[in-house]
Amino acid sequence: MRIPKICVIDDDKIYQFTTKKIISNAGIKEEVLIFSDAENALEFFHKEMENKDQLPDIIFLDINMPFMDGWQFLDAFGEIFPQFPKTIEVFLVSSSVDEADTDRAAKIPIISGYIFKPFTKEKLLDSLSHFQS
Repeated sequence: MRIPKICVIDDDKIYQFTTKKIISNAGIKEEVLIFSDAENALEFFHKEMENKDQLPDIIFLDINMPFMDGWQFLDAFGEIFPQFPKTIEVFLVSSSVDEADTDRAAKIPIISGYIFKPFTKEKLLDSLSHFQS
C-alpha cells in the first residue's frame, strides 16, 4: 500500500489524539497534519498550494467547529482545490447523523465520503483502500 499523507481538521483534542493513535496502529508512519481550526488549515493550503510534497493526500474534516465550520472550509477550499498539483480526497467526519448533512455532502463534488464518528481503524482503512498498489 502506498502510504498517504493524512490531514485531520478537528477542534476536539481528544479526537485528534485518538485519530493519530488509530493511524499509527494501522501502520501508517507518515507525518499526520493536525489542525485545530479550519482557518489555520486554510492558511496552510494557501501557503503550500504549489508544494506537492507538503500537501496531504487525504483530509478528514470535522463539520462542527467554532469560527469556521467544515462547510465554510469546503466553500473556501473548493475555490483553490483545482489549483493543487495533486488530487486531495476530503472525507467529512462527524457525529451528526442528520440526513440533511449527508445529503448536503453528497452534492459537493470534492467530498469523497462521509464517515460517522467514532472514527475506527476499519473506517480509516476503508477510506484508504484505493491507495493499495
